[in-house]
Amino acid sequence: MNSPVESAPHHIFADDSLSVAEQAEVLELGLEMKRNPIRKSLENRSVAILFDKTSTRTRFSFDVGVHQLGGHPIVVDSGKSQMGKKESYQDTGAVLSRFVDAVVWRTGAHQNLHDMAETATVPIVNALCDDFHPCQILADLLTIKEKKGDLRGVKAVYLGDGANNMANSYMLGFTTAGVDITIAAPEGFQPEQRFIDRAKLRADETGATLRVIGEPDVTGADVVITDTWVSMGMDADRDTTALRRFQVDEALMSNAAPDAVFMHCLPAYRGSEVTAGVIDGPRSVVFDEAENRLHAQKALLEWLFR
Repeated sequence: MNSPVESAPHHIFADDSLSVAEQAEVLELGLEMKRNPIRKSLENRSVAILFDKTSTRTRFSFDVGVHQLGGHPIVVDSGKSQMGKKESYQDTGAVLSRFVDAVVWRTGAHQNLHDMAETATVPIVNALCDDFHPCQILADLLTIKEKKGDLRGVKAVYLGDGANNMANSYMLGFTTAGVDITIAAPEGFQPEQRFIDRAKLRADETGATLRVIGEPDVTGADVVITDTWVSMGMDADRDTTALRRFQVDEALMSNAAPDAVFMHCLPAYRGSEVTAGVIDGPRSVVFDEAENRLHAQKALLEWLFR
């Protein structure tokens, strides 16, 4: 039987589960991981990687990442298990803690993570839920760090649907890193006040600025970001007409800084939230961003067991 980590496990439920200093440590470790990908920091450790939702980047990056760290990934579609149906998340957390050294979980309701944590004695990592996507934000910050150097003072603008998990995580994760973040979204698609207030606490700590605006303004931005207009688990038939003004096209990108980069967590829908000319153009770093899921997540897992 694997031994649980000493003392209470450090769960990663949201982007502020890491302190300012801890996030900086993970990002530096991510850069090191990218230079030296094969390590043995998870040797003789097993990681349960659970999916309530479909996945490409998360599934492959965690599976490959645990292998590269010398560990054993156990990838399971949770629909093929008892969890959440015949067995409570609390019981599942208690059982899995007897078998594995960490749980990575892509789920729906954020509360699910807390329910499992009531009994889990190993770290739980949020691989996406309805409220947050912290692993993606670590990859995005790693990408910006590669392209821009120091994160503090970088100006980023996220456009489109601001009432989703990505916008929430951009606010929390970017302010933690000292990145100035603007959420540009129309009325009805802006973040809930509770998430804005939570991110402002981090902004106060780091000196970052946080704005929510109702116009597609990227003037002087170093980083321009968007996401699909219909996020995973949302109503595919909802009216997205108001979002059309927030499409990232060549004209909008021309208002950003001359060396601005474009980011998208993927999957992308060319002709909807972004034009092909932007996402396939010279400013796009979306595939570097996708690759960095691997390095950022490896860094996070190694850091959790230090």
